[in-house]
Amino acid sequence: MSPAGDRSGAPAGARQPQDHVIESVTCLGCGCSCDDIRVQVRDGRIARAGNACALGEAWFGDGRVPARTRVVDRDVSIGDAIDAVAAVLAHAKAPLIYLAPDVSCETQREAVALADILHASLDTVTTSTALASIVAAQERGRAGATLGEVRNRADVLLFWGVDPHARYPRYLSRYAPEPQGVHVGGRGARTVIAVDIGERPGPADADVRVDVPADEEVDTLLALEAIVRNPATPIAGALWTRARDIAERLTPAKYAVIVADAEAGDTGAHSTRGSQLARASALIAVAQSLNDQTRCGLSTLRAGGNRAGADSVLTSQTGYPAAVSFIHGFPTYRPFDAPTPDAVLVIGAANLIPDAVTQAWGEAARLVVGPRASEHGAAHVAIDTGIAGIHHAGTALRMDDVPLRLRQVIDGPANPLDMLRRLMRVTKSGAAEGPPLPMRTAQESTR
Repeated sequence: MSPAGDRSGAPAGARQPQDHVIESVTCLGCGCSCDDIRVQVRDGRIARAGNACALGEAWFGDGRVPARTRVVDRDVSIGDAIDAVAAVLAHAKAPLIYLAPDVSCETQREAVALADILHASLDTVTTSTALASIVAAQERGRAGATLGEVRNRADVLLFWGVDPHARYPRYLSRYAPEPQGVHVGGRGARTVIAVDIGERPGPADADVRVDVPADEEVDTLLALEAIVRNPATPIAGALWTRARDIAERLTPAKYAVIVADAEAGDTGAHSTRGSQLARASALIAVAQSLNDQTRCGLSTLRAGGNRAGADSVLTSQTGYPAAVSFIHGFPTYRPFDAPTPDAVLVIGAANLIPDAVTQAWGEAARLVVGPRASEHGAAHVAIDTGIAGIHHAGTALRMDDVPLRLRQVIDGPANPLDMLRRLMRVTKSGAAEGPPLPMRTAQESTR
């Protein structure tokens, strides 16, 4: 079926007019993954993304992306580029498959299979952003909540050191506290508590504000948990007084929701892995303790590009959400051991990988299959592809792990899923046993 027929319900082969609107498009500009976007297409380009926020409009753009395929500095055919990637991976002693954002769950599944065949390491952006929240949930469990539950049930919302306006612009208007819920009214029927952590304030229009010094964040959470579990806990000092004030506003709720940013950078410039893990664990403990008194969910915010999808795909295929190694022929979990690869295959938008991650790869050969791969100056092999949800259909997960349909809205470059399938065939056939093409070092590629 043609993409136009699939979108509009028209018969197969029906041709879409030059200027048309596609309803119910999902946006991966942030983790909210709003699925009510109205995309207007004109002359094969995106003219407008109705209902989208500023992040969404930037993510959609006009839909144009490059469509180049190159090896070192030469433009080549896709077949030659696939052969080059396969040759490099076949000769690598410590290959790494890295899932960047803006690819579908279907593509992520194929990447897991490729890592298995190559006995490679497999990682995602999650390891450098939200790993603390995931490890804490693995250790303690987690009382979560879908965004639908937040919208329809939450009468008290505690925003812990985060104002969604900046990174999740439609969270407040689409989920809470502004919309009318099934079991609770709109803004007037909800209480919003903003806990300002150092330079990380909560929403500006909160009903209640509590200031917490950044170096007392975890201690305040631990005190809050103790008071919720035992309201008779004696208090002494400003820290415990703040915790008691927050607890007295949360425990009368019918359905309380704690909103926190799961991204590692959320904990401040001087945070460490240990402090991030302690903070994530303490947030989970507070939510669990509140469920002894009332109902409470922890809503952790994530950036866009189907990052939550990668976590779920890896968990379903390997048992682990990130930092997986197939070196021994079966998946093992290495969440705190950074791999030292000699070749890295990036699948997805390489420009969205944190700089600290790419710097840690050192002189490893970099092979990029994803949107705007040819613009990645350090890539030895680059295959430009389209973006999931713009040029290709598929599945993505919202930051609360709810799966959503991705729709194709315009034509674009190759589908990364097809590229991985071709690479898999070459790898399985053994056709990549010849010598790899000469590669530049990472230093040479950025001069």
